[in-house]
This record gives sequence, C-alpha cells and structure tokens, in this order.
Amino acid sequence: MGHDTPTVMVVEDEPAQREILAYNLEAEGYRVSRAENGEEAMILVREAPPDLIVLDWMMPNVSGLEVCRQIKTRPETRAIPVIMLSARSEDVDKVRGLEIGADDYVVKPYSVTELMARVRAHLRRVRPATVGVRLEFEDIVLDAETHRVTRGGHDIKLGPTEFRLLSTFIEKPGRVWSREQLLDRIWGRDIYVDSRTVDVHVGRLRKALTKNGGSDPLRTVRGTGYALG
Repeated sequence: MGHDTPTVMVVEDEPAQREILAYNLEAEGYRVSRAENGEEAMILVREAPPDLIVLDWMMPNVSGLEVCRQIKTRPETRAIPVIMLSARSEDVDKVRGLEIGADDYVVKPYSVTELMARVRAHLRRVRPATVGVRLEFEDIVLDAETHRVTRGGHDIKLGPTEFRLLSTFIEKPGRVWSREQLLDRIWGRDIYVDSRTVDVHVGRLRKALTKNGGSDPLRTVRGTGYALG
C-alpha cells in the first residue's frame, strides 16, 4: 500500500464492530488505525492525524460526541472529516451530532456499501489526488489516474516520490507543510528517513517544474517547511 494511501481511523469500543469496519476499509484500499475508546482516539489523533475518522457515538467514559467536539475545536485537527455512527435514529440526536461538528451521521445498523460510499465522498473532498482526480495549480496539471504531470502543455517527468510530493502540495495550495508532516505523508511512520531527504526531493521537484523556464512555484518557509504558491 502506498504511503499516499489515505488513513481512516476507526473509533469503536465493540471489538467485533471495530474489526468489521477495519476489514471493509482495508478491502477498499485504505490504511486503518484503530482506537477502542475516546481517550485512545485523542492520543492517536494528536500523534498521527488521520485523513478521516469513523467515530462511534456510544462509548464509555469519553463519548464519541466529546471526541468530535475536541477534534473540531482544535485548529490543527478541525479539517479532518468525522463520520459519526449511532444507534440513535431520532432527528434531535442527528442534529446534536452535526451541530458539534460531525461531517456526516450514519444510523446503526448501517449498510457497509453506503458507509464506504460516504467515506469515499469525504476523502474526495480532503484528499482529491488519491481518488483519481485531475488537479490544477496555475499552469501545472496533475492527473492522478494516469500519473501524468504537465506544465504549460509540456510533459514533466517525475519520479514516484516527487509525484507524491506534488500531489500533496497541489491538493492544498498555500498550505505550509513541515518536513515532519511531509515525511509522514510521503514515506510513512514505519520507515526512518532523515528530514534532509525531504529537501533533496523538493529540490528535484523544483528542477523538474522549472526545466522549461517556468518560475519556481514552490516556496521555502524558513524554519518550517515548504508550500506551493
């Protein structure tokens, strides 16, 4: 599984439910992290923010509602989509979940097919390059499906790491990525890579993008990292 594969966190205190969800998400091609309660979920979100969270409402101690509230009040995690799962089907509960910041609300028992479709829809919004979408920034066009990049109509030859770097930058132009965030997104946490490796690959990406005389679209933010535009 590529390191640019989206990560979905499953927060569910019922082991069988947690494994069914994880199994179906992995079958869809996602990386899955698991939390069995609200406290563990908050620790994991801080250590390794996922791309999307599937969150059970009813959990002992810290409820899913409280986890969602905490995620949505912190600026660094606010943008992570949260799909709330609940056996409560009353509209008043649904409204409460959405008011606290949940992006979606699915009533148990749910259809796995429908839940996976909702996961895909939310990921398309936050990680467009992972779902075969064509992305553009100024005269740069990245086609995630064909793995082709052009600038001003010229083909740009990129290695797989440079392609993943550009995908990350072009999904959120203007966002400043730290070297640590790029290491985690491109190489993954299970591989030790020196942060200078990021600089080397950004350098290669710059060289490829400016090969035909175009201006450098990448910005170095001193002491922080890099941004596109």
